[in-house]
Amino acid sequence: MAAVSTDDIRNVVLVGHGGSGKTSLAEAMLFLSGATKRLGSVDEGHSTLDYDPEEQKRKITINLALAPIEHKGVKVNVIDTPGYSDFVSDAIAGLEAAEMALFVVDAVAGPQVQTARLWKIAGDMGVARAVFINRMDKEHADFDAAMAALDSAFGHRVGAVQIPIGAEHDFRGVVDVIRMKAYHHEGAKEDVSDIPDELKDAADAAREKLAELVAEADDALMEKYLEGETLTQSELETLLDKAIAQGIFIPVFVGSALTLQGVEDLMDEIVAFFPKPTAHGPIATADGGERTVDPKGSTSAFAFKTMSDPYLGHVNFLKVVSGCLKPDSQPTDNRTGKKERVAHVLGMRGKDTFDIDSACAGDICVVSKLADVVTNDTLYEGPAVAFAPLPLPEPLYPVAIQAKTKTDEDKLGQAINKIVEEEPTLKLVRDPETHQTVLSGLGDVQIDVALSKLKNKYNVEAETVDLRIPYRETIRKTAQAQGRHKKQTGGAGQFGDAWLRLEPNPGGGYEFLDEIVGGKIPRQFIPAVDKGVQETMAQGVLAGYPMVDVKAAVYDGSYHSVDSSEIAFKTAARIGFRAAAEKADMVLLEPIATLEIIVPDEYAGDVMGDLSSKRGKILGMDRADSMQVIRATAPYAEVVHYAQTLRSISHGTGSYTVRIEDYAEVPRDQAQKVIEAARKEREEGH
Repeated sequence: MAAVSTDDIRNVVLVGHGGSGKTSLAEAMLFLSGATKRLGSVDEGHSTLDYDPEEQKRKITINLALAPIEHKGVKVNVIDTPGYSDFVSDAIAGLEAAEMALFVVDAVAGPQVQTARLWKIAGDMGVARAVFINRMDKEHADFDAAMAALDSAFGHRVGAVQIPIGAEHDFRGVVDVIRMKAYHHEGAKEDVSDIPDELKDAADAAREKLAELVAEADDALMEKYLEGETLTQSELETLLDKAIAQGIFIPVFVGSALTLQGVEDLMDEIVAFFPKPTAHGPIATADGGERTVDPKGSTSAFAFKTMSDPYLGHVNFLKVVSGCLKPDSQPTDNRTGKKERVAHVLGMRGKDTFDIDSACAGDICVVSKLADVVTNDTLYEGPAVAFAPLPLPEPLYPVAIQAKTKTDEDKLGQAINKIVEEEPTLKLVRDPETHQTVLSGLGDVQIDVALSKLKNKYNVEAETVDLRIPYRETIRKTAQAQGRHKKQTGGAGQFGDAWLRLEPNPGGGYEFLDEIVGGKIPRQFIPAVDKGVQETMAQGVLAGYPMVDVKAAVYDGSYHSVDSSEIAFKTAARIGFRAAAEKADMVLLEPIATLEIIVPDEYAGDVMGDLSSKRGKILGMDRADSMQVIRATAPYAEVVHYAQTLRSISHGTGSYTVRIEDYAEVPRDQAQKVIEAARKEREEGH
């Protein structure tokens, strides 16, 4: 395929709540443009874009997919994205690559939670917005109610550029308010006619609002409009793309992806009025600077998604920001500083790829088999540049995973790292304290999909296990005990004798005091006593958790001139420490999390009530952008999976941050459960 000039490109990302029909709309555009020979169906399992086995099994979009089409001489890069909140990173990646976000809204449900969340994200990212009210053929579909809900949720700049002809079973086409014509589809064939008489008043009212808002894009025409003059068709069309790009006017389209009504007219308007790549606002660089889409500049491209394909291998989705990316070029990766060889520049439609001559500024392409390029990397030729990373949410839903078999264990590390590389909101760490492999994501569905991919893609089976909370142990009283180790074998024996005194040391960490006088323990063995104490504290005495805030003193002891050794005194210290600790009123400490929770006003009370039930304490509240900001502390064990709780309470509208900043004594009844669970785990381990 030949390279396309920047002005002949439109990048449109389909976003919105899950189940609103984004993929079906993309499939309709593919079919009507001739890119596919039949209309793909998600429900019937032959969608071009939802090709991943996990997507077909769950009947939801999990991965961003490209659907480039050609319409009226213009290349439209349609980007289909997930609507489920666990996979919001791909929606954000699509917003980064596009100049226009087309929000797909169900005609019955109206704008839902994820719609509102992504609306704000798109606004923050400077992406222009439009709406497609889908499924007007559905029972109880109500265009006026949907428009009222949009106006209430997103403000008065939302205005119809299409209105439906009929509804539910009687839905049979749309009126184009821009061109004041009616459009009806019979299969793939579009018929154009005059506006039905019964809709002329509605069309006139919609056009009046359209003209009023669009006129704001030009001072002279605004003055003309305010003086009562009517904008000409030419004036209206000339201003419309500018008004849309600047967010002065947010167009609303309507139709049905499954019956194709309204879709071809939508494609016409995308080509005519949606912003060109050069209309993209300033693109932030990692050093705080800005760049613009520039066809004449030196080559630069941003990797907004990485995936692993069984046939193509390592695949990067790139948005070309400046210049042209060509086959056999060798751009530099900003992160590694290494040159990467671009053997082929590819277009991608669903899972199918095809060669293109080059991808110029504003275009989206795919490059496979780059050695080290991952999401958020920048490729450049000429002056160095690094674009700012995607504004992704922090993965706050941790689970511990382990391989099911020894064979799987050997392959788990490499396979799970490949999956994490594809999904930047998955984070993998090996916890040195709990010795668990911890996978963190945005929710349980994302984790479940990751484990399914492990099995189906890499033939590695893993399972989740209870996440170990990093408890601590300490003492509340002073106590002392003797640690005596004596062992006689056929040859040299072992002898070590040390008296230890343990004292609480709140906030002081670990201290070791040498109070030996008179050479009762030779100097060279004192470090061994210290080491024996530290090793025992690391393993814990009460429930196997590390001990903190203990002052340990060795104040008496004895030795044997032949049988004493460092190992003997280290063993004696371990025995003495355990004996003293058991008399020192040991307690369990739990990590205390500090949370900052942001929710709409109506959910603040429920959030605070839930935190109270989790032994939480409210520290304070503030307001920010019509939201409540709740600052609180709670035991980490109670909020380790708070992502799911908050999503349920706030219907997906809340967000939060969490960090461990302190430890506090666990209530006795709770502590006993933890100690009992640790004892049972040790017994099963043996």
